[in-house]
Order: sequence, then C-alpha cells, then structure tokens
Amino acid sequence: MMYLLNENAGDETLVLKGETHKYLVKVLRHGVGDKLQLRSKASIENLHLYEIVRIEGRSLTLQLLESQKNEVKPLKKLHIGWCVIESKSIEKMLPSLNEIGVDRISFIYCERSQKNFKLDFKRFERILEASMQQSGRTAMMELDTYKNLHQFITAFPDTKVFDFSDTILQGNSDFERVLIGCEGGFSKEEKAFLQAQDVFRLDTPMILRSESAVMAVASKILL
Repeated sequence: MMYLLNENAGDETLVLKGETHKYLVKVLRHGVGDKLQLRSKASIENLHLYEIVRIEGRSLTLQLLESQKNEVKPLKKLHIGWCVIESKSIEKMLPSLNEIGVDRISFIYCERSQKNFKLDFKRFERILEASMQQSGRTAMMELDTYKNLHQFITAFPDTKVFDFSDTILQGNSDFERVLIGCEGGFSKEEKAFLQAQDVFRLDTPMILRSESAVMAVASKILL
C-alpha cells in the first residue's frame, strides 16, 4: 500500500480504528515506530508522513512527521468510451485500467449492451480508491454514461474506434480517445454510423472479449 486515504489526514495526531486498525496491525503487521503515508480526498495532492506512536486493542495512534505536495499522475491521458457489459466484468478491470493511467471511462449503452445492466458508480469509486492507495495514483479516474453511440460521438467526434479493420494499431500511436464495443461488437446500424471515424484493430488473429480489448488497447497507448 503506497498511502492510506483518511478524511483527517494532515492533522497533528490521528487515531485509527475499526477495519483500518485491523488491516494495518493484523494484516500488514505494522508496529510502533513504523511510518505510514496518508492523504485526504479533499486535498489528495498533499502527502502526509506519520509515525505509529501507540497501538492498543482497537486503535492505533499516529503522529504527523511532515507534509508535502506530492502528486502522482499518468503521463498521458486516455478517455475510453466503453459499451456497457456486465458490471462484474467491469469491476475486475477497473483496478488495472486505473493503475496503467486511464483518465476517464464513459460507459455507453450500445445496441448490444444488455439494458438490465445497472452500473453502481459508488461501488466503482470504492474499487478505484483501493487501487489508488495500492498504486500511489492521486488523480481520480472520471466516470460517466451516455445513452447511445450517437450521443457519445457527437460529443467527441475525434474518437478512434477499435473494430475489424485493415489498419493495425502501432506501438507509437498517440491519441486521447477510443471506443470499445461490448460483447458481440457493434450492430450493423452502429457500424454504418461509425464509418466516418478512424477504425483500427490489434495485430492478432484472435477475437478478444470486450474487457480484454479494453486492457490491450489501453496498455498499447499508455505504456
């Protein structure tokens, strides 16, 4: 864990209880004298270094040693338009997408998206916060939704499209916005609508699942 999120980070003295106490003491085996780094969501750009000065049965006390501005942001920005798939599959991919530096994900209800898939953004945010604490990232990934492809492309006409094409994505490709389809790909009508966009594929003969495609394309562009 690179840092711990706590709303009171920056205070001279902190007392941690409950699950945080259990995780630090029982799981990570921290003891008196160990140093911990904390941030608050309200001023996440500031990194606070604490020392554990006391451990009791249900709490541990921290003393602030120093504070400094220390931001950890992705070197590039990538905005993914992702046609909605099952929430469980999205949740599995969010930590990895967050760690490699995806800046924003717009979830789009495409024609082949199952409309009964409801997105739990509060749960997504909790997953992202856990990932940020593990990876050190301080820039929260943006999440939003669009009703359909037409609405998304109208808002972002520079979007590149991952689909079947003769154009292969090169390792030195550098663009900020990409569209990934759901399981089953784009419908005939959606393909017709997307003809005006730049379309590319990866250099593989295999058919990728939506979540595999998202990770592969994002990694190719960002890393």
